[in-house]
Amino acid sequence: MLLPARMAVLNYLSSVENADVNEIMEAMRPLYGKERQFTKDAYLDHVMSLEANGLCSLIRYELDDKDELSLRFAINDDGRAAVEKYVPAKYRNK
Repeated sequence: MLLPARMAVLNYLSSVENADVNEIMEAMRPLYGKERQFTKDAYLDHVMSLEANGLCSLIRYELDDKDELSLRFAINDDGRAAVEKYVPAKYRNK
């Protein structure tokens, strides 16, 4: 069984200092890469929804090497509490 993708994104953010969408997708590719929703637009939507719900924060934005906007997100205390409450221990990233 896999976590829902949005909760998996939050779970991943709990294990890193911060990440952009490309880094999140690269980390999740082994488990979620074959799903039809595994697109940059969908994962950007996931992380922006988490931000809108107060579970992570946009900490920096910049242009990457390809002149595309790179948004960096970090989990906050409410996001960590949600991971602790809703993600079973066997699925949590360390």
